[in-house]
Amino acid sequence: MERLKDKVAVITGAARGIGRATALLFAREGAKVVIVDILEKEGKETCDQINKNIGEDRALFIRADVSEVDDVKDMSDVIVRKYGRIDILVNNAAIQPIGTILDTDIATWDKVMKINLRSAFLCCKFIIPHMIKNRSGSIVNVASILGLRGGDKIIAYATSKAGLIGFTKALAEDLMPYNIRVNAVAPRAIDTEMFRAYRSEEELKKKMERYLFGRLGRPEEVAQAILFLASEESSYITGEVLVIGGYC
Repeated sequence: MERLKDKVAVITGAARGIGRATALLFAREGAKVVIVDILEKEGKETCDQINKNIGEDRALFIRADVSEVDDVKDMSDVIVRKYGRIDILVNNAAIQPIGTILDTDIATWDKVMKINLRSAFLCCKFIIPHMIKNRSGSIVNVASILGLRGGDKIIAYATSKAGLIGFTKALAEDLMPYNIRVNAVAPRAIDTEMFRAYRSEEELKKKMERYLFGRLGRPEEVAQAILFLASEESSYITGEVLVIGGYC
């Protein structure tokens, strides 16, 4: 317990799913958690749950579109004014529309790249200078197994996550001199609202026959992996991608 005691952690897309599970776990481990999302209702609910059940003033909700420069700059300024530092960044915000190259329109492609990849660049761009001042920090990017091996009817999402993996590895090299680590998790099939949004129950049942243990993964299981990479338990690990749920 308290593996993140006195740390300040920023988690994007934290109103629900993997981000929410990570925020709850980080708070239980002693961190002050900043929940960043455009989903105001769910974001505030997650924030209130932490402050009520885990510790008063343990969580802060900031409504922000992390694909927009001004929102990210303002977000980082608010966090530093309140806490004085940022120790951990989890880039989790994403969307996952279904489509091949034939039925993915240009607007959808651009939106996916903006939210899934540009957002990570922007958050790092404005938060890393604060980590450099302290010569420490940990960044965890939530990628996907699809970014490593591709997948059918999900070309924009898979491409964005492949880009995020490349971003992780390049950023890790740049930040080693500052004692800042950068890693990624690559979940396979996790039971979230986003994953279920474009899949029928019948399709899910067929797919689960090929999944590890014959079931979907749980957001809490991904959160545990993110915690490992964010904490000092992985102090000698950087530039790595941790696959969750099996590669095949």
